[in-house]
Amino acid sequence: MRLGAVDGENAFAGFGLPGAPGTDEFWAAARTPRSVPADGGGWLTLFLWRGSEASIGFESWSEPVPLRRWGDTDCWYAEVRMPARLRVTYQFLVGDAAHADPFNPVGAGGDRSIAATPDAPVQPHWPVIGAGSDAVLPLPRTRIRWSSERLGGRRTVRVHPAGGGGPVVLLLDGDDWLYLHPAMTAFESAVASGAMPAVTLVFLPSRDRETEFGCGPALWEAIRDELLPLVAESGVPADVDRLVVAGQSMGGLSAMYAALEFPDLVSRVACQSGSFWWTPDALDLPDPLGGPVGGTVAARLRERPDLSGLRVAFDVGEHETRMLPHCELIETLVARTGATVRVSRSASGHDRAGWRHALLRDVAWALDEQAFRQGPSDGSPRRHGDPSEGP
Repeated sequence: MRLGAVDGENAFAGFGLPGAPGTDEFWAAARTPRSVPADGGGWLTLFLWRGSEASIGFESWSEPVPLRRWGDTDCWYAEVRMPARLRVTYQFLVGDAAHADPFNPVGAGGDRSIAATPDAPVQPHWPVIGAGSDAVLPLPRTRIRWSSERLGGRRTVRVHPAGGGGPVVLLLDGDDWLYLHPAMTAFESAVASGAMPAVTLVFLPSRDRETEFGCGPALWEAIRDELLPLVAESGVPADVDRLVVAGQSMGGLSAMYAALEFPDLVSRVACQSGSFWWTPDALDLPDPLGGPVGGTVAARLRERPDLSGLRVAFDVGEHETRMLPHCELIETLVARTGATVRVSRSASGHDRAGWRHALLRDVAWALDEQAFRQGPSDGSPRRHGDPSEGP
């Protein structure tokens, strides 16, 4: 199906857009992305760009897609075939610059936008944040200046008591949850709705992800001995003895490593798409994901440590084809250690736009909340090993 492939006054009428491309009428109505059912399943999604030659850069899901120009107008477009159930971050790439989509009201930071197919599950509690220069997210008032003797260097850690504060939720890659996705606002909404108890968010920025989030003790010794005491002394209500660690990608790997090696510190984990392909030399290989399935963490789990005190929620994007074998093996091995395990799949690739609902839901679950109230099915909670999706 190529709805924009024929010239005409209503070239994109199949997507619900009136007028000839490039006219004032057309641009006044332009709101994209717009999706229609594609032949054979999935969706055909229209993206528009006004100006000069550009391409669309997607977050992990696809290679860049070049835009086509409509005649001699200033209208550039692409009709992108998307699978069912996909939420994806994207940018328009123009030369060396990257831009948010001016026709899409859903942004992720100043230079990114979010597209979702019509069948992608809703994400309650996450507000719509405008794209471009309007994308200014609220920031926590409390800042901790952490000069770490163990890690070296200085960093600013922000702290926010959602709902008045409670158990500490340590957000690895905290800057992403400050400046790209409004986690502070989302957690406040979830607490206010009764979906989770009051919590204290600690936004931990990373300085060198590959070094800090690899399977090594330095970061977690510093968190235990330096950062958490600073949080306790910050004046913000915070129960540092009830700690949930939430991490994505390399952060998810680090969270699971901490649960293995620092069980007295980390016993509740929300892990999205953990980089369980990691081994000490994986990043030096031509194909880091092509090594042993489950990497270093799987090797450690085969020693059958007792993790009966651990609650860990695993989530991974259902479109992460190469990540799935690594994550599935870790899910299986962790369940065998006696841990309480939750397994789910998000409608995304390797992308925070897809993981962010799982972040709220799984933190609530890690804190033993029995119900996370939401809209229609998020397509996820499953017992380990059950291929069917729950309600």
